[in-house]
Amino acid sequence: MSPFDLFPLGKPAFVGHPIDRAAHLRFHHDKLIAFESKPSTRAYVVHRDSLVLKREGDQLRALLSIDEALKFGANPGTIFLGLQDGAAVFGMGISPAAVEKLAGREDVSVTELRGMAMQGAIPVDQLATIAMAKSLVSWHQRHGFCANCGAKTAMREGGWKRECPSCKTEHFPRTDPVVISLVASGDKCLLGRQKQFPTGMYSCLAGFVEAAETIEDAVRREVFEESGIRCTDVTYYMTQPWPYPSSLMIGCSARALNEDIVIDRTELEDVRWFSRDEARQMLLRQHPDGLAGPHPFAIAHHLVGRWLKENDER
Repeated sequence: MSPFDLFPLGKPAFVGHPIDRAAHLRFHHDKLIAFESKPSTRAYVVHRDSLVLKREGDQLRALLSIDEALKFGANPGTIFLGLQDGAAVFGMGISPAAVEKLAGREDVSVTELRGMAMQGAIPVDQLATIAMAKSLVSWHQRHGFCANCGAKTAMREGGWKRECPSCKTEHFPRTDPVVISLVASGDKCLLGRQKQFPTGMYSCLAGFVEAAETIEDAVRREVFEESGIRCTDVTYYMTQPWPYPSSLMIGCSARALNEDIVIDRTELEDVRWFSRDEARQMLLRQHPDGLAGPHPFAIAHHLVGRWLKENDER
């Protein structure tokens, strides 16, 4: 199955939740404890940007039983993600020391999430729940102490809150908004590349929304700062959860007011205007110069694809 089949236009990775978050159960610690002992309960085990997977012949399985997760060395503290077909699903972390002990075993693999998702090695309908697990596990690992008084905090409400026993401050998981924009000028679109991108790859310009800033203002500011292009007519397309570690990509389009590029070299290696034909070739990996657009896994691909489709339909 090709990446275009896995992630058709308008459906990048990590969107759509088949799971019932069942938020009312987060307040019932006894019920969550009971869920952990049920044979039907499953868990995703997260290590940094990777998952702990059960190897079954040539297949890899991300959804583990609680017993499997604990035997592999997952931390016993579990994060309640919700219910799927009536069965509880949890997220679990695992220490680097436990991961080292798994090296060389034939029944388990610790594999980077993004690569597996791009290749279709993990069912697409599991990716949104995995993103939730990854974001929450990462948040707990980085927020073990109170930002108000410095005391060690404790997990509460099924992992959806940390509470300080000293000053009673409550801490909640954060999501960082990021604008990502397809800027067009007539039949051309603006794409840039960062140094860490794969060779020849270009994508839409993106940046974090700052304090007291609207989405529209963030688009205009980020595009101008990175490329020297001023834009207007900012419109919203769709969002994509991005668990690296916990962002929400806000996909937008905008119309350029000028075409003279001034690159911010501290942010980007290159920024260029591309014609519709070039953009189409890049998405299909058919550009004569070996240039490529973003993978269908990412919302940037869908922003470019939507722009191409809308122009084709005119």
